[in-house]
Amino acid sequence: MTILGALMGFLLFSSGAMALPTHAMAPKAPASPSHVVTLTAYNAVPEQTDGDPLVTASGAYSNPEVVAARSQDLADELPFGTIIEIIGPSNPENNCGYSIVEPIVGYRVIADVMNARYTKRIDLLFSTKSNYLMSGNRVKNAGHVLGICNGSAIRVVGHVGIHNIPKTQAELVAIVEGRGTALAIN
Repeated sequence: MTILGALMGFLLFSSGAMALPTHAMAPKAPASPSHVVTLTAYNAVPEQTDGDPLVTASGAYSNPEVVAARSQDLADELPFGTIIEIIGPSNPENNCGYSIVEPIVGYRVIADVMNARYTKRIDLLFSTKSNYLMSGNRVKNAGHVLGICNGSAIRVVGHVGIHNIPKTQAELVAIVEGRGTALAIN
């Protein structure tokens, strides 16, 4: 036991032999707010929007590369301009088509609002030209492929001024990664 005690003393009092790396002692950043929602999709067409399909409820352009809508009950947690990361359904057996459309999802900016009948829901805006060839040579729009994804997670990763929404995913990624402007990390 004296050898073990001596060894412990040596390790504790030696100059930096067992020092922890500085990142191990750094305080952790607060976790970004996350929400479990139902994930759905829409297109900027008159049948799926109110008024002018090219303008969102926030007044921003309906850009299918970066825009998402939220249900009205999430207005306080996800105001217009909130940048979200879509994590997708937590249950791998979920029947939705998230894994198929995931490559075109990216980050999204909350710029639109859904009908009041929906709650705890995020609606991704997809292009009417985002189509997939399905079995039986059927062509389906990304919104139909996604379907209804219950139990999907989203995470707030920042905020952008509603009139400064990036036009492309690359610009949005640059903002999230701190290489762009107009971002306030939550």
